[in-house]
Amino acid sequence: MSTHSPRAQAQTRLPWWAVALPALAFAALLALVAAPGGADPSAAEPVAHFLGRISDALPGLVRQVL
Repeated sequence: MSTHSPRAQAQTRLPWWAVALPALAFAALLALVAAPGGADPSAAEPVAHFLGRISDALPGLVRQVL
């Protein structure tokens, strides 16, 4: 006979930074990989646009997770 009831299970919730920091680290690494080394600055515009969209969407994602 088990001493644990189904209601005794613990629920875990992630803090906001547990989602935000890995997402920012991924975006930074993606920017480093995708950024051209010696090319003109206009080539980095798509990366900057992508990072801007991530930073705009991040608060909404955090609200949904929490």
